[in-house]
Amino acid sequence: MTIHRINPGNRWSDITVFNGIAHFVEVADSDTSADMKGQVEQILSQAEVQLAKIGSDRSRVLSVTIYVTDFAHFDALNQVWDSWFPQGCAPSRACVKAELADPNYLVEMAFVAAAGAEFQ
Repeated sequence: MTIHRINPGNRWSDITVFNGIAHFVEVADSDTSADMKGQVEQILSQAEVQLAKIGSDRSRVLSVTIYVTDFAHFDALNQVWDSWFPQGCAPSRACVKAELADPNYLVEMAFVAAAGAEFQ
């Protein structure tokens, strides 16, 4: 089976797809000075773009591992999260407290999603 790597670099690929399952990670790109709500909004917006690249959408997200620097921001994360997924399409998820690579990051998300037919 083919492994599809979208925008591969030396350290990572933007998306890796194998057997119809896509993996990608998102952090706030444009404004790391944003609060938790703003960073989650950026990440989910970026995820939507990535999902479109593989013929998928937010209803096909299978699981998300969420890394947060402080659980005090958990309510803000959930507020954005709950409004982003269509009713009945919430994926499985894990939330882990972690120190992230950039001290300005409040949250990082690792997505697993079902890709479109062209990536089967």
